[in-house]
Amino acid sequence: MSTSPGPDRTPRAVGNTRRRLEIAAMAVLTVVAVTLGVLLFTGNDGGGGAESQTAASEGRGVTPGESGPLGELANREPGDPLALGAVDAPVTLVEFADYRCPFCAKFSRDIEPALIEKYVDSGRLRIEWRDMPIYGDESMLAARAARAAAEQGRFWEFNRALYAAAPDGGHPSMNVDKLRGFAEDAGVPDIGRFTAQMRSAEFDAAIAADSTQAQQLGIPAAPAFSINGNPMLGAQPTSEFTDMIDTLLDGQDGA
Repeated sequence: MSTSPGPDRTPRAVGNTRRRLEIAAMAVLTVVAVTLGVLLFTGNDGGGGAESQTAASEGRGVTPGESGPLGELANREPGDPLALGAVDAPVTLVEFADYRCPFCAKFSRDIEPALIEKYVDSGRLRIEWRDMPIYGDESMLAARAARAAAEQGRFWEFNRALYAAAPDGGHPSMNVDKLRGFAEDAGVPDIGRFTAQMRSAEFDAAIAADSTQAQQLGIPAAPAFSINGNPMLGAQPTSEFTDMIDTLLDGQDGA
């Protein structure tokens, strides 16, 4: 008597089924993690407008001495050329940004200098940069260029020179000649070395690590910030940043 074959229960088939289930489970977990991250950064309604961002930041309930929902993201590495301020500053602001992002440029020009003057210079705030090149190959080239400038101790000078020239809207083009001009403006001493490193893949792993962190956090757009683990999205008014920092500094002399 012939019988139709039953399901394949060989070890290989069982292993393949298990792997498919594991992949599916990981995909679900990834979607959940990203969704939670987007909600953290954009407020409960998932909106992206400036008004909803402001309302979200007012309702976060930040607590001095405690990390926010994102946890401790700061590296606090001594001598990090992509950081400003004391390693042991009580508040850290981690910025995820793209060099072709007009709102990132707005933060650099209009908000960051006030934060540096009020908090960084007095040792109460540390700012750490993270690359988030979301606007294509030219964004990636600019990220490489900034790190090439950092190799010669001119990261923040390059960063400011580039953003100072950014238009108020749109995504400016970036090419080797233009980036080399920013390096000259920033006082990078060895332009030949800068150009060679900018054109290489030397910094790609570090840039990819920053981008992966942003993806894992569910960051939907640039610029995005973590202030002692409390999320903030967009180039909000300076008062949004100072209010949160002041709350986190509450109880400290000079805050």
